[in-house]
Amino acid sequence: MVERVAKSIAIPFSVGGGIASVPDMRAVLLAGAEKISINSAAVKNPSLISAGAEAFGSQAIVVGMDVKQVPVREGLPSGYEVVIHGGRTFMNMDAIEWAVRCEALGAGELCVNSIDADGTKEGYELTLTRAIADAVRIPVIASGGAGSPAHMLDALTKGRASAALIASIVHYGEYSIADIKRYLAEQGCKVRPVEA
Repeated sequence: MVERVAKSIAIPFSVGGGIASVPDMRAVLLAGAEKISINSAAVKNPSLISAGAEAFGSQAIVVGMDVKQVPVREGLPSGYEVVIHGGRTFMNMDAIEWAVRCEALGAGELCVNSIDADGTKEGYELTLTRAIADAVRIPVIASGGAGSPAHMLDALTKGRASAALIASIVHYGEYSIADIKRYLAEQGCKVRPVEA
């Protein structure tokens, strides 16, 4: 599937899901992906981040983070906990501390998905996104909750994200990529224009 996608598009893309070793990463990159996204496997085996960064460079390693808001308690000072398995398994790991550790291990980007906001179309979890963006020097991608181009603008400005992930609003034809980019450009965001 990765090979077919690579032959069909002319933009960089990242592949995640089921990647649990350096050979898995190599196979995906050789198939045409530019980046690898690891999430649960990295939480269970953090050395996978550094092994991937050493083998392929930090720019190729994206760590996905699924996060839920929880009461502040010992070990979770930010009130945001890392979860895996689609939010079903709580890891007792503070999301901000995990983000900092991922950067130290060699991650080149973080994709921060709020389980609470995901699918709501009510906007990104800006407090979470901003806290992580302020804690690390690598790009942070906001994920979960996009319902409009204005939400993306908020993620890039108030949330201090470097990028914003969108899914259903374009999958179901509510907005086109061109429309979204035009709106963001009009608001002063730097975007690569859509070529005709």
